[in-house]
Amino acid sequence: MLGTIVNSLAIIVGSVIGMFLNRIPDRMKTTILQGLGMAVFVIGLSMALKTAYADGYDLFYVIASLVFGGLLGEMLDIEGKLHALGRFIERKMSKFGNGKVSEAFVFSSLVYCVGAMAIVGSLQSGLEGNHKILYTKAMLDGFSGIFFTSAMGIGIALSAIPVFLYQGSIALMAGLLASVLSSQVISVMSGCGGLLIMGIALNVLEIKKINVGNLLPAIFFAGIIKWIAMNWGY
Repeated sequence: MLGTIVNSLAIIVGSVIGMFLNRIPDRMKTTILQGLGMAVFVIGLSMALKTAYADGYDLFYVIASLVFGGLLGEMLDIEGKLHALGRFIERKMSKFGNGKVSEAFVFSSLVYCVGAMAIVGSLQSGLEGNHKILYTKAMLDGFSGIFFTSAMGIGIALSAIPVFLYQGSIALMAGLLASVLSSQVISVMSGCGGLLIMGIALNVLEIKKINVGNLLPAIFFAGIIKWIAMNWGY
């Protein structure tokens, strides 16, 4: 759990530093946020393209997972529940926020949890006690947390909670998951995650509102579909 703890603390520390930059003019914050949005889009695109060119069937698995994942996510209304949690915290911390705690919380939770580093790093941490990947992720999340917080507010720091729960659960269950989450399965899950990250970027850039939270189950469907296909010889 050490890697997960360090990662969560890095987000909090980065957010605290970012709070000292909240006096940046709104015009500059908007420009910074747009730049970060474009960077997030490129990260997601690179993840998605790796899967698209890895195997002829993998892109099909990702598309199928988005359909099934979207259906389940809409039924569960994951996005709505995340925003409800964010709004609850926002009411409790109104003196710290600027009315955007909910949006910042949902945005950063998705960015920090969706990706191969979170899965692979947590597995390696749980199986081998090797935290190098999560330490690297902690540095990236910490630095990005500075700029995210300066532009979006203290809601970014709250994402340390889902990061801790998500990565910690994978680390604790690493022994069970290792036999299922092969490199091929993780690759497809990462590709699906890349598409969701692109959706997050579109939200940040205000190009199109996408309910990324309701598509989260697609990542797990991608892994399940790929695992079944591999066992069937595809």
